[in-house]
Amino acid sequence: MALKLEDVGRIAHLARIHISPEEAARTLEQLNGIFALIEQMQAVDTTGLEPMAHPLGGAQRLREDAVTESVDRDAHLRNAPAHEGGLFLVPRVIE
Repeated sequence: MALKLEDVGRIAHLARIHISPEEAARTLEQLNGIFALIEQMQAVDTTGLEPMAHPLGGAQRLREDAVTESVDRDAHLRNAPAHEGGLFLVPRVIE
């Protein structure tokens, strides 16, 4: 699928982008290059191949989901100007 200069102008109009004729010509060349690459990739026969989640067949190395730290609430509240019931008290903003 090859685009024409009018197509690039229409896409720019739809995107509300002002594009000069020189930029439109460069963009046309780049977009047609992308479409050519896509057509080349689609030409490859992939029937009978299993889709892969990773190109090298690797697996994620995940750590064990375990608690590694605990929160010391009293230590955090020690520096607060006001607290009550384990919560920070802040001045009223809306009266």
